[in-house]
Amino acid sequence: MTNTRIESVEKAMSILSAFSSQRRRMSLAELAEETGLHKSTVLRQANSMQLYGFLTRDADGRYGIGASVWRLGLLFRQDYQNGDTIRPVLRDLVEKTGETASFYVRAGEERVCLYRENSPNLIRYHLEEGMRLPMDRGSVAMVLRRCAGEPVPNNIVFTAEGSVNLACGRNPNISSVASPVLSPEGQLLGALAVSGLSTRFDEDRREIALRMVEGHARVLREQATPLDGQ
Repeated sequence: MTNTRIESVEKAMSILSAFSSQRRRMSLAELAEETGLHKSTVLRQANSMQLYGFLTRDADGRYGIGASVWRLGLLFRQDYQNGDTIRPVLRDLVEKTGETASFYVRAGEERVCLYRENSPNLIRYHLEEGMRLPMDRGSVAMVLRRCAGEPVPNNIVFTAEGSVNLACGRNPNISSVASPVLSPEGQLLGALAVSGLSTRFDEDRREIALRMVEGHARVLREQATPLDGQ
């Protein structure tokens, strides 16, 4: 019975994780294709998730995220008390580098953009808060993996503070720098990053940005409030 319940929860989580800012509503067939589950399985799970408000279904039969997900998201954001200190840091980094600044937390095998400030440049690397990205590529992923004691590629070079300066990481057109943000007790809270077009955010600019990011990460460590369970 326990294994059955765990499998059911995992299937429900895979359905929720299938949604993104690019795919806000999906048909039964699209959800089945995205999750790799049979249509009948998705239908059973979706019916239960609708009852608890985690999914909605419109007149055309397309599913979307329900209000219960929004409620839990608000609780998470309220519990994460560092937003008031992180947002000014992101604005400062954008002002000084001209590139997009963001703060990520890990969610299982993905990383989530919890806070961001987009570059004012018309041609830029644009992020949305809540965006989920994989943990196999990119400076942020490498920082979070290393902090978790997980293996990283041998060609990734870390600074003494555990930061990464990476050209053409997850996206061949985007380069970035990232640094871990810790609580005063040394607990990992997330990763602070600056990302920009590789043609503009070159090695010299990344080195300057990296020093800024590391400096802000040190200040955030003094001001941070631990996130329970992070």
